[in-house]
Amino acid sequence: PLQVNWPGTEFSLPTTGVLYKEDNYIIMTTVDKEKYKCILPLIASGNEEEEKDYKGPTPGELLEPLFKQSSCSYRIESYWTYEVCHGKHIRQYHEEKETGQKINIQEYYLGNMMIKNPLSESEGQMTPYYPVEMGNGTPCSLRQNLPRSSTVMYICHPEAKHEILSVAEVTTCEYEVVILTPLLCSHPKYRFRASPVNDIFCQSLPGSPLKPHNLEQLEKQQEMMKMPFRRVKEEEMHSTKEEKFSSIHKPVAVGGHQLLTVGTTHISKLTDDQLIKEFLSGSYCFHGGVGWWKYEFCYGKYVHQYHEDKESGKTSVVVGTWSKEEHIEWSRKNAARTYYLREDGTQSVRMVSHFYGNGDVCDLTDKPRQVTVKLKCKESDSPHAVTIYMLEPHSCQYILGVESPVICKILDTADEYGLLSVPS
Repeated sequence: PLQVNWPGTEFSLPTTGVLYKEDNYIIMTTVDKEKYKCILPLIASGNEEEEKDYKGPTPGELLEPLFKQSSCSYRIESYWTYEVCHGKHIRQYHEEKETGQKINIQEYYLGNMMIKNPLSESEGQMTPYYPVEMGNGTPCSLRQNLPRSSTVMYICHPEAKHEILSVAEVTTCEYEVVILTPLLCSHPKYRFRASPVNDIFCQSLPGSPLKPHNLEQLEKQQEMMKMPFRRVKEEEMHSTKEEKFSSIHKPVAVGGHQLLTVGTTHISKLTDDQLIKEFLSGSYCFHGGVGWWKYEFCYGKYVHQYHEDKESGKTSVVVGTWSKEEHIEWSRKNAARTYYLREDGTQSVRMVSHFYGNGDVCDLTDKPRQVTVKLKCKESDSPHAVTIYMLEPHSCQYILGVESPVICKILDTADEYGLLSVPS
């Protein structure tokens, strides 16, 4: 990237970093006939030369110590732990202690052996990676029992310790694992490269102002408008940060069940009263989730998990459907309302939990899927933001977290079963 500076005539060119030469310039003329001499940086193309002349070990040879030592890397997420034993297997597992200290392990292999023809290195990537294909994982029932498979992408990072940066399901039962390693950094093709911002220095020629008049005006206007914009920018930044975070830390879905995805979306331009009425009648549904699986939640109707793409259309799984009688039965054994104490000593509802049973039958348990929907108040600068996340603490038994400012307005209407109504 390049940025333009407007120094006066008395200035000296930088002597460190990118090279500048007095005779490497262009003359620029604005629409107002103002003239500037702009000195450009000499950007060397040394990287290509270095790559051509490289005679050292291949990336496969550089990574060999990892494959030979039986070393493994781990990543712990809210439910699953991921284990990458380099060149040997990729495993995702969850350990649960039952009474009597018996340990129950639920596990899936996302790849079990290295396929000996690594893909060609990525071309033209900002961060080149060295991919290793792993096949022969646990059979996937959603794909006619085809074995799960993964591509492990090794990326140079000088300070890394072979840690797992991310695990993502790119299509059903096919995964991408990114590993940061210092081993590749001695190869020029994989070297970590920053892209510095290079300056262009534009000096005004006799009879022209230090900076073009139109640019001065524009900068003044932007300065004046900064205050009202700042709030919008912060709000945008907030939702973008959440989106970025969840896409970087996208966990894997097993057999097509995304285990934890978070995403903030903006839900509607309806007035609050209309939105509350439509939401509670089940005609306005919340959508959320980031990554392969998305979720649709219609209050008092159902929870669906779905994936859409151009080729195969829409794949949909019923996670749970509403039955008031079943929920009431469930609420007799489980807390439908959770409270917090206000400063004045009175209680206020913090969260309500609703049971949706009778989902599609799960191949792991031979029982219908079921979900507990937890509706929670979440204050936000944007009154119509909604954050949705999905957890799977037991096979095909889910928790769907739904948080929004819209919910704040109706939580205190919750009856003994946690059922909500339009505020009077």
